[in-house]
Amino acid sequence: MGVSPLIWTITVVVILALLAFDYFFHIRKAHVPSLREAAIWSSIYVGIALVFGVLVLIFGGIDMGAEYFAGYITEKALSVDNLFVFLIIIASFRVPREDQQKVLLFGIVFSLIARTAFIFVGAALINQFAWVFYIFGIILLLTAGNLLKKDDESDEANNFIIRLAKKLFHTTDTYDGDKLFTKVDGKKVLTPMLLVMVAIGGTDILFALDSIPAIFGLTQNVYIVFTATAFSLMGLRQLYFLLDGLLDRLIYLSYGLAAILAFIGVKLVLHALHENNLPFINDGQHVPVIEITTGLSLSVIIGVLVLTVLASLFSKAGKAQTAVNNVRRHANNYLDLSYTADLAEREHVYAQLVQEEAYVDTMDKKYRDKVKDIEQIRAEVARAHHEHDEFRASGNI
Repeated sequence: MGVSPLIWTITVVVILALLAFDYFFHIRKAHVPSLREAAIWSSIYVGIALVFGVLVLIFGGIDMGAEYFAGYITEKALSVDNLFVFLIIIASFRVPREDQQKVLLFGIVFSLIARTAFIFVGAALINQFAWVFYIFGIILLLTAGNLLKKDDESDEANNFIIRLAKKLFHTTDTYDGDKLFTKVDGKKVLTPMLLVMVAIGGTDILFALDSIPAIFGLTQNVYIVFTATAFSLMGLRQLYFLLDGLLDRLIYLSYGLAAILAFIGVKLVLHALHENNLPFINDGQHVPVIEITTGLSLSVIIGVLVLTVLASLFSKAGKAQTAVNNVRRHANNYLDLSYTADLAEREHVYAQLVQEEAYVDTMDKKYRDKVKDIEQIRAEVARAHHEHDEFRASGNI
């Protein structure tokens, strides 16, 4: 089904309106969103995406609707994986808790811009050169392999762009609210807020390199590719705060995403063989191979994600790893005095630490003792308790 310019215009206006609403009603005033606020708005954005999918199903037909939902679910899953990297970047730059929303919204807007550019470039290439499917397929297969050997200890913030920015420009290590520039000794300097946005923007471009080929492997309808990608990014900010502390529990998510990307990569290669016109493959003739349907793709994507999430949630080793990592994160957040200036938030972080410690104590000792750097983590937790006792004794709380 062709999509008229009017529908395109309405869609783009609605997406821009949602982003503007998010900024003016939630981001302008720096605050830490409550769990209830994050849950409500995450549900609203998912609901909007689902309603849009139903409209596509009604007006575009079953095939177009199935393509949208397959693309949306795949892109949403990839965006959740992106949150892990956002978490690393934000932690690396020690972004104050109350200012993290602005960083995340910038990441979402930049993601949308980068992905839109890749979508139209990819669509133009596909229309002109069928062999592009081979390249997309190989990219996804390589990405799947990289996910399996991903190093969780990597410092995503310490990339070339950031190092270059620090060498070329005057920068400061301290934040001035959510300002991008501030003055130190009368000189205008860059704040870490601008640098963290540059870091997230740079990683967003890398994310687009695997997310766009993935969705083109499910549909070549540019409108569906764009809307599924855009709606998967909507509500990502709220989802970050909703899943904060739970992201580490999805220890097998990278394996599930690797399986999905590998599956779509194979689907793309098969499609490329079916459409083949390269002279050195089968003398430039189409290769008779099976074609994977959209329905099968949707079933595989949902099935793999469900298995991945269930395995992560119910694995004893996974639970122990997650809980101990959460204890460490809460202790580090408390020890980092620049993490937040809000006393109530500091009490909240400490309460999370105590609650998570109590949960770890209920676990089998053999699982929690296997966690990497367990002795170092225990020392950090002890320091957090000591500083909290001194903080209270000083009358600050």
